[in-house]
Amino acid sequence: MKQLLCEGSLQNITYIETMKVKEGVECDVYSFTNDKNKDLGVIRISPGTKTPLQKILKGSKTVEGFISGKGKLVITKDDGHQEAFEAIPGFEIIVNIGETMQWVAETDSSLVAYEICYPPYEDGRYQNLD
Repeated sequence: MKQLLCEGSLQNITYIETMKVKEGVECDVYSFTNDKNKDLGVIRISPGTKTPLQKILKGSKTVEGFISGKGKLVITKDDGHQEAFEAIPGFEIIVNIGETMQWVAETDSSLVAYEICYPPYEDGRYQNLD
């Protein structure tokens, strides 16, 4: 992958590494060629699995978006209200500090999503809750 359509425009990206997040979940890490204020994770989720339940602790903006497959993104707001968003073409949402999030792949399909972190990801940005 050399480009990603995100936030309304096609942006050039450079592959850095692949990280195993947990069994059934891998994340390809990219930098944005012309923007050092953010980075990108392309998350591959195997059928019937999900990403860790994560609470956002810091960062100025976290954008979650859909690339392919079938599944949903579950977000729990500060007040405990939970919303599930079907992963469909064009889906993109900002998740705020204090909220939790989790991508869930359908049992019959993998799911590929992306995450853009402003500023670039560093340890301590998220707290894994499971």
